[in-house]
Amino acid sequence: MEATTPRRTREQITARLREGLVIPALPLALREDSTFDERYQAAVVRYYAAAGAGGVAAAVHTTQFEIRDPGTRLLEPVLELTAEVLAETGLLKIAGVAGDEETAVAEAELAARLGYDAVLLIPPRSGATDETQMLARARSVADVIPVIGFYLQEAIGGPRLSAAFWREFAEIENVVAVKIAPFDRYRTLDVVSAVLSSSRADQIALYTGNDDNIIGDLITPFTGGRWIDGGLLGQWAVGTHAAAGLMTRVHAARAGEDEAVRELTARAPELTELNAAVFDAENNFRGCIAGVNAVLWWQGLLPSMRCLNPGEVLSPGQEDRIRGALARYPWTSDKDFIADRLSEWLR
Repeated sequence: MEATTPRRTREQITARLREGLVIPALPLALREDSTFDERYQAAVVRYYAAAGAGGVAAAVHTTQFEIRDPGTRLLEPVLELTAEVLAETGLLKIAGVAGDEETAVAEAELAARLGYDAVLLIPPRSGATDETQMLARARSVADVIPVIGFYLQEAIGGPRLSAAFWREFAEIENVVAVKIAPFDRYRTLDVVSAVLSSSRADQIALYTGNDDNIIGDLITPFTGGRWIDGGLLGQWAVGTHAAAGLMTRVHAARAGEDEAVRELTARAPELTELNAAVFDAENNFRGCIAGVNAVLWWQGLLPSMRCLNPGEVLSPGQEDRIRGALARYPWTSDKDFIADRLSEWLR
């Protein structure tokens, strides 16, 4: 499918991102026999649109990197279906691109052809390349389509990157945002400082991917009146309507509403506790994708909780931890919101 509507300009994309959006990372809808279920995949995207998301990120970690495997060949079908559904909504379309420079450029070209607004540049596995090569790769992808940088935590394969890397990355003309997800305060500040001190500071949005500190990131003020604008998060693949409501309170807190600040301060550890269960922090994130799938399966939005990798399953005790956190903090759950609309999304 070729895109039938013009893509947004870089300036339009940046302006939209700077508004502070909820952007969920898209999970993959698989039947029990591991085949792709287009009907449920479309339903998940419709859920995000109805829930108040400002964009959707497809072909990212939560979508499972195995969609790129030769035996699977699901990258293009997932991107195409997601783009078709999102075309009805006006939400930002973001595609993950991965692999070496040649592969990442090819995936960027596919995303551009399908009408995506920007790509999330997934870093190579830790140790796979050096910072000079990573910058060259970023520039090549940016020649094709606007780029969102991504600092991925080391626990799931991300490389450790220097502050100097981020200073140089921020100067790449077609970079529109950075997703900051090292799960580390020092490295988070490296990225924020690099972007805000760059000549392109006003042209780059900051997005948290630190699922362990979502609210803390969003209500921390930085130099020059800047904030981490919004979130592009695997955690927001579930409870997306709740996340949109949370983001409304974040904007109120930034505007000086004391009650919103108190509310968010109280809810911050609750959301982190839920994320610890969903992402299986107790087992070094082994069940993070399965945790997201499980919640959506329980709520009727996925046909199964199956992953392409048969080893991607819930860890022992993880289901009880997730259900327990959802019961303790019902404000995080979209169970009723989904139940009232599921048949419409599965049309």
